[in-house]
Amino acid sequence: MFTSVNYNCKQKVVYFCVMNDISQKSLENWYLENYENKISGRRILLENIEPIIKSLQPPFVVEKLGASEEHQNIYKITLGEGPKKILLWSQMHGNESTGTKSLFDLFKYIEAFRSQPFVNDLLQKCTLVFVPMLNPDGAKYFTRVNTNGIDLNRDAVERKAKESLLLRNLLDTFDPHFCFNLHDQRTIFNVEGFKNPATISFLAPSIDEERTLTLGRKETMAVIVAMNKTLQKIIPNYIGRYTDEFYPTATGDNFQKLGHNTILIEAGHYHGDYEREMVRKYNFYALLSGLDYLVTHDVYEEYEDYFKIPNNGKQNFDFILRDFVDDKNNKIDIAFQYDYKVVNNDLVSYLIEQQRGDLSTFNAYNEFKK
Repeated sequence: MFTSVNYNCKQKVVYFCVMNDISQKSLENWYLENYENKISGRRILLENIEPIIKSLQPPFVVEKLGASEEHQNIYKITLGEGPKKILLWSQMHGNESTGTKSLFDLFKYIEAFRSQPFVNDLLQKCTLVFVPMLNPDGAKYFTRVNTNGIDLNRDAVERKAKESLLLRNLLDTFDPHFCFNLHDQRTIFNVEGFKNPATISFLAPSIDEERTLTLGRKETMAVIVAMNKTLQKIIPNYIGRYTDEFYPTATGDNFQKLGHNTILIEAGHYHGDYEREMVRKYNFYALLSGLDYLVTHDVYEEYEDYFKIPNNGKQNFDFILRDFVDDKNNKIDIAFQYDYKVVNNDLVSYLIEQQRGDLSTFNAYNEFKK
């Protein structure tokens, strides 16, 4: 996905990115020194990103797209002037912020390497529009839904929410060839066949219940294959494939059906990384390699390896208490998952019991044996 290209950054030689082999260490070193450190953690609010958005300089073009139900600003950021149109959005679920962090890391990369071949080509060949936070009200309350209880990712048909209308109007006016729909997924997901969490999962959405393999889906899959190749070099066997079951009201399914190739990236868990600071980096790598592929390809035919990506399983819990003796003197296992709520404007995590019984076929990131 990447070739070795010499860039000078902070008087260090960085072997970076334009297709085929990558020096992972060089990318890692650049990232650790240059990621967007003004935002971190799980709860990312408009007030955290708005100053960064307003500080962006050309070639970034910042505009207000509209406002949320609670009148919070929703921004669009345009980059490049090429014929290939790409739309990227994050936090349509307010409590799914990993993609947002990764987008701002991508902005830092573009700023740092704007005079170098890959970014040059990106700006000349592509026009990119970013919506880094579609659901600022949900972000405020750390909920999946907007302030009226509407799941924007299930509102693509009725479009009851102001935020859904804004996204759909942007889709219709911009008319993108490709879309990147950035989400987070729960820690329960593992890579099928492995105990590893599904740190990043991909999906090429279906357009019907038969999951018809249209040209658009094949093209979407080809981009995912490119991103998977990059990540498998870095975190092998931590990449999953999200279910392609057709959801008639879902955003990705409907955008795909309308002819806009839509790539879902689901950011999940990595060992000990409940703040998803490691995962944001892998999400950034995925975005970078996906854009890299789109810059260097005009025909997207190599899709077959998409089906070699393991499915997501549902075998992992955050915590399992093993061999607990219940009130009938039976030994059982008890599984727990973390949930989150906002208390006094702080995000608080707590464990909720999910399942009990014989859980010997399940895995846990933390276990305690009685």
